[in-house]
Amino acid sequence: MTERHDIYRTITDQIIAAIAAGAGQWRMPWHHAGTPVMRPTSAIGRRYAGINRLVLWATADACGYTSGTWATYQQWKAAGAQVRKGESGTHVILWKQVERQDTAERADAGDGEAGEGRRRFFARGFVVFNRDQVDGADVEAIKEVQPVSTSIAEALAFFDRVGVPIEYGLYDAHYRADLDRVFMPERAAFESDLDLVSTLGHEILHAVGHPARLNRDTLRDYHKERAIRAREELAVELGSAMLMADLGLACTPRPDHAAYCASWLMALKHDPRAIFTAAREAQAAVDWVHATVAHSAPLAIAA
Repeated sequence: MTERHDIYRTITDQIIAAIAAGAGQWRMPWHHAGTPVMRPTSAIGRRYAGINRLVLWATADACGYTSGTWATYQQWKAAGAQVRKGESGTHVILWKQVERQDTAERADAGDGEAGEGRRRFFARGFVVFNRDQVDGADVEAIKEVQPVSTSIAEALAFFDRVGVPIEYGLYDAHYRADLDRVFMPERAAFESDLDLVSTLGHEILHAVGHPARLNRDTLRDYHKERAIRAREELAVELGSAMLMADLGLACTPRPDHAAYCASWLMALKHDPRAIFTAAREAQAAVDWVHATVAHSAPLAIAA
């Protein structure tokens, strides 16, 4: 088995274990308190995204880490730190792009010249350690993850600037693609303002999959079968957790999504790439929201 397949399975197995561990209380590895640990960065300040973000969340949650800063052994060494003896690292992925010539195109060219190159991406795994696992780091050499403070009012204004119509009333929370509109219960239906904001973020990210935006196929085919609905809900669950973390707000569990847990576990066990696809779609939706908000108002909250 190649390294690429190994890293897919290694990471998928970690996420499966984290989901299974929290299933009884409906607490998934992406539910969080909005602290800096949920906005992981490298020691030089690069943000982790997509599947790497999810993996580092799950590890921090399982190990009780409080820092959002991660680096390889050599990077910590360069920052004057030493990884403690016996500490276990976490596998993350670096995507490498290569150019590949298509065999059929080369044959059709007939003049000995190379056919058009095609881009391919390969996953290369490497190991990182959390700052809580090292001693002696040079504070000035590390770009620490800074806390973010967003009020409920600011978060609601942020979602308004996404441009998706939101209607409050006697509804269950849902998004209707045919109307391109989010329907939300009134505040009294929620235990807290934070629950309302977290739910609204989830429904907004469904709307980002509309054909006028990212044209996500799982939203288009949402009502065709349960497996497709589960894939859509997983991508949106991950995306809403990322978005709430970017705002510095907790991502609260949605008990009405507990029914999808078995479907998620089954999909991940049968397809080690499923969680990678969900994380990629989640990150794309979150990036779209931030870009849209940044262009709609001068004082948008940055990711």
